[in-house]
Amino acid sequence: MQKALIIVDIQNDFLPGGSLAVPSGNEVIAWINEIQPRYDLVAATQDWHPPGHVSFASSHEDKEPFDKIEVHGHPQVLWPEHCVQGTPGAEFPAELDLQQVAAIFRKGMDPEVDSYSGFFDLGRRQSTGLADWLKGMEIDEVHICGLAAEICVAYTARDAAEQGFATAVLERGTRSIDQKDYEQGKADLEEAGIQFFS
Repeated sequence: MQKALIIVDIQNDFLPGGSLAVPSGNEVIAWINEIQPRYDLVAATQDWHPPGHVSFASSHEDKEPFDKIEVHGHPQVLWPEHCVQGTPGAEFPAELDLQQVAAIFRKGMDPEVDSYSGFFDLGRRQSTGLADWLKGMEIDEVHICGLAAEICVAYTARDAAEQGFATAVLERGTRSIDQKDYEQGKADLEEAGIQFFS
């Protein structure tokens, strides 16, 4: 049984002081560094938006961050500008050990569609190639950590399970923006066969 660790969006804009900070998001980094050697393979995802991305509130007249609209028939939360390509906010923090990360999968690059999952955009129009890469590396099981628990981690976990991987979320290695939303979503993920390890 080959096992991979997927580190989701540990980027400066999602850490305290960033434009879309996850509370206590920085607290997971040391533990994630510590567990990487336990895995056969380590991958990371990176939110990588072009300027003016459709998910930014600033791209829509008279809209505020966290307003909800519809984009191409899909509900879309509007976010503060974050993880813009080539900006310090999009970079991985210096504290995150990337030496064992075999590949980085960038997402959210299409200006017209958001992408929470490390596998597909929200419209499922494009794949990042992560599933094929994991299968090509003969991975059977994936453990997922990173930010934020109820959004990008949850979407990545659901897609991993749908792609046929035994899937677990490492709760010690993730933090949520809204704990209530996380708990509600957790029940749905458990019904989909996803495990949660504390």
